[in-house]
Amino acid sequence: MALGSLIPWIIGGVILLIVVGFILYAVGIYNRFFSLKNSSEATLGQIRVAMKKRLDMIDQLLGSVKSYAKFEKETFEKVTAMRASVGSAGPGDLNEIERESRSILGRLFAVAENYPDLKTNTTVMSLMDAVKGVEEEIARQRYTYNNISQQYNTLRDVIPSNIVARLLALEKLPYLEFEEAISTPPRIEF
Repeated sequence: MALGSLIPWIIGGVILLIVVGFILYAVGIYNRFFSLKNSSEATLGQIRVAMKKRLDMIDQLLGSVKSYAKFEKETFEKVTAMRASVGSAGPGDLNEIERESRSILGRLFAVAENYPDLKTNTTVMSLMDAVKGVEEEIARQRYTYNNISQQYNTLRDVIPSNIVARLLALEKLPYLEFEEAISTPPRIEF
């Protein structure tokens, strides 16, 4: 065989290698998108569990505090409704549940500050410490979720992975925008 007859085969082989390389690169991008998406969903699940745990503790605190202060029936019902909705809540809903539960928690902390006997009650104090631990857990998980969302959204926006994102019609992941932990409880008089 002459060299001239091998040139089409060499060019075809190079083109085939380029096409295979491009396909493998696109599959890698696809896998990265769904790896990040699955990580974000798993982290949201952990946030839901922590928020449900916090709402359970708020419910226990409400039970401990109600003998010292009159909490309206609406507060108990609101905590129960929030606890029921956490499991299916999306990032936007979690932001709302976070805001409402933080408000109730602030009121509970204010009650504990206003009643010295309640402040020394070991059950209430251990529950308040446990709530603070859950607050830290939620903050860590929120940080992780937002980092994963940032990586996913950046991958979605940069060239050449944005081409794969458009072909798959991938939407940006929303960020969680919770308020920071309650440092000073609000003053509320009963």
